[in-house]
Amino acid sequence: MRTLSVNYSKTIPAILNISPESFEQEAKTAMAMKLYEMGRLTSGQAASLAGIPRITFLLSCEKFGVSSVIWDEDEIKAEFQE
Repeated sequence: MRTLSVNYSKTIPAILNISPESFEQEAKTAMAMKLYEMGRLTSGQAASLAGIPRITFLLSCEKFGVSSVIWDEDEIKAEFQE
């Protein structure tokens, strides 16, 4: 497994009034959310990247302004077809 390292100022969590651990988890989740939103990762892959269960990831989508279900045009048409 590879590791991604991100440098950040210790003032950022303090400004946000959260612990460094909470900030780091939020940053990992935000990255995973964006990759999911872009269609680069499935929800399961994104959840794994964020280090959280898939259901927790999907329930967190709203907090990040991401739709928990991403359908393409054909899927939408099929869903509403009579």
